[in-house]
Amino acid sequence: MSTTPPSRLNVPTERAVVDCGVYVDGVRERGRFTHQAAIRHVRETGRGFVWIGLHSPDPHQMEALSREFGLHELITEDATIGRQRPKLEAYDDSLVLNMSTVSYLEHESITEASDIVSTGEVMVVLGRDFVVTVRHGDFTGLAGIRAELESAPERLVHGPATVMHAVADRVVDSYLEVAEGMSRDVDELETAVFAPRSPVDIEQIYFLKRELLELKHDIAPLALPLRRLSVEHLDLIPAEIRHYFRDVHDHHTQVAAEVTTLDEQITSLVNAAVAIIGVQQNTDMRRISAWVAIAVVPTMIAGIYGMNFANMPELRFKYGYYLVLGFMVAACTALFLLFRKNRWL
Repeated sequence: MSTTPPSRLNVPTERAVVDCGVYVDGVRERGRFTHQAAIRHVRETGRGFVWIGLHSPDPHQMEALSREFGLHELITEDATIGRQRPKLEAYDDSLVLNMSTVSYLEHESITEASDIVSTGEVMVVLGRDFVVTVRHGDFTGLAGIRAELESAPERLVHGPATVMHAVADRVVDSYLEVAEGMSRDVDELETAVFAPRSPVDIEQIYFLKRELLELKHDIAPLALPLRRLSVEHLDLIPAEIRHYFRDVHDHHTQVAAEVTTLDEQITSLVNAAVAIIGVQQNTDMRRISAWVAIAVVPTMIAGIYGMNFANMPELRFKYGYYLVLGFMVAACTALFLLFRKNRWL
């Protein structure tokens, strides 16, 4: 017997649908369509394509949509589970592009931030008469794409591949925005590390290093899929759209190089911070050693005259006590001035 709650099984696919539209000659058809009605309308008329957007669909919702659109079961599984690495997969009659999404979390100061980058995932499933976008996470960068394309029917007239390009372009643009934000954070940390007499918080540098590595791991794998889309003659990608993918690939190469530079910069910053901490520790040890040397003089003299031998010189000298105290003060003062001159104190 299945242990899945009945309420979970009965959630309609429409609950996961962000928007669903039918586009003919680049123009959206009037009226509201369910996913069943939309794909049926397109296939009965033989014109246009369906664009449906989903947000975190569950297995039941995705299976219902897959039956209507004729999607491969592996596509259904990947769209439901999420957490896929960026990749491009071709099936008999569809093309699937997975992309990691990133968002920069604004913060007052890098020293007060607990998170810098929020990650998610977008899957674009492309068919001859449909395109399905599946979003996981809180990435809001796709919000204006539909309105932007609907205002430019000359782009949508090229078919559903236009949507795949627009989504990929927006995702790569978000990479650039995050890289610019993290560049400001690196600059802020550099200023703090090299500021005179500024305490170095190396844990914060390691935190930024970790965030950069995660960003790099999210961005780097997308290079090969974008290259394939811009170079290979894929049946579902018209030549006009393939040219646009070259531009997206160039932008991705640019942001990947920028992130690599930031990673090298933060690595150098780690080395600099470790060196500064080492210098600070050496300075502290010199100060401690200087004070210990100063304290040794009165301790040694007091130790000698505390041995209680009967025949010790100056024991019966009337002003011996004041003489010894004066000698201690003079010796300690001389050592203090010497260490101060040598910048040990």
